[in-house]
Amino acid sequence: MTVDNFLNHVRTNDAPDTQWKVSVQALWYAENGDWKLAHELSQQGDAKEGAWVHANLHREEGDLANADYWYSRAGKSASPLDVTLERREILKELLKT
Repeated sequence: MTVDNFLNHVRTNDAPDTQWKVSVQALWYAENGDWKLAHELSQQGDAKEGAWVHANLHREEGDLANADYWYSRAGKSASPLDVTLERREILKELLKT
């Protein structure tokens, strides 16, 4: 799946595909503006991947100290990109694995 396929799915479906990794499902909810469910899913399974998504969500929320903690758990540095662009970069990486 490509990022464009994913974004089309977001626009045309009521829920993510349950066969996707939990971290990708969390991104689906983030793209739909459901921060609460995205946050909950980012904490389930896919430890480092989920931590990366979790960091992005806290960054979007404006809680940079918490975001930094989750970037550290993910083994990543905070991104200089806009939050939405960073989410696309995370998605690209997660779709590769």
